[in-house]
Amino acid sequence: MGKEKTRDLLLDAGKKTFLEKGYNNSGIESIVQSVGVPKGSFYYYFDSKEDFGLQVLNRFAECFDETLDRVLGDTSVPPLERLRAYFESKFSRVESDECRKGCLVGMLCQEMAEQSEVFRARLEEIFESWVDRYAGCLKEAQEAGEIPTDLDVHQLAEFWLNGWQGAMLRAKSMRNSAPLRTFLTVMYRDILRAPDRALSHDRVHA
Repeated sequence: MGKEKTRDLLLDAGKKTFLEKGYNNSGIESIVQSVGVPKGSFYYYFDSKEDFGLQVLNRFAECFDETLDRVLGDTSVPPLERLRAYFESKFSRVESDECRKGCLVGMLCQEMAEQSEVFRARLEEIFESWVDRYAGCLKEAQEAGEIPTDLDVHQLAEFWLNGWQGAMLRAKSMRNSAPLRTFLTVMYRDILRAPDRALSHDRVHA
């Protein structure tokens, strides 16, 4: 097995384990056993568990950002429909996982923001990058006349991130996706006052 392949397998196993058990309850030994490599090999690739956790987080964020940029950057689709498509895809993923896993960034924020300043700073950097992406798409929606011009798109993007993350936590505690559907419905119908084509999730395909 090549070095890069082993590293990738360890990172994938780390992501899976963190989502299922959390960071603090995940042991390095069980992670390396799941991949089938000696424990000593782990420290060839990573300096510590914290270094490993940060690399898992960075890998997750990179993949997340690629999807976000692809969907929100598709200018052939109206801005609000792009946002709707993106969040409907997240909704479908949560439902397929039976509301058990949630968002790795949100989960690590709950666990690690107070325990590690390095984690806290990186997590906030990721959240801010998402807010900027949402705000950019919302600005396009504003310029296209899809949402009122008096809305502050950056504040709206902050609210969107905070509300979605809160709904994710509630969905996980309820084992039910209803909080996510409620959030999207209220956001589009009552806050954005979106046009009809953006309101119907049945017409959105991610």
